[in-house]
Amino acid sequence: MNESTRYPPADTAVEVHRPVPLAPAPTAPPVPVQSGVPSVASVVLPDGRVVTGYAVAPAQPEPLTPKPPVSRVAVNIALGGVGFAAVCGGLFLLTAFITALTAFITQLITLAAVLFGGWVAVLIFDARGHRAGGMTFYIRKAVFKRNRFYG
Repeated sequence: MNESTRYPPADTAVEVHRPVPLAPAPTAPPVPVQSGVPSVASVVLPDGRVVTGYAVAPAQPEPLTPKPPVSRVAVNIALGGVGFAAVCGGLFLLTAFITALTAFITQLITLAAVLFGGWVAVLIFDARGHRAGGMTFYIRKAVFKRNRFYG
């Protein structure tokens, strides 16, 4: 092996192929075609190639659908507002019902206190307004001093 080359010499000869450009195809005159079949169009490109094909009419886009007078977004926003108003009305009725129920319960408690107080008054006093001899209630002030009860 030689120091100046990195690879050993090849035992077989190497054949190199170089591409050869082809001559442009000769242009043929267009052939007349029967009626009912579209004619074939040929175009010669600047580099000499010939492109042959049928002429195609451009595609027509679909007709546009007319826009509604009001956009869908506006309709959705309006429906959302109607729904929100309905919910607010329901919440207002719910709070009004809770307020009325609270007032009713307060009146019942007041009525019970008045009736109970009247019952106690009937037990204590007689019809003439004097004290009846029934029950005696002693209400005293309780005193606590140094954790001791003085009653």
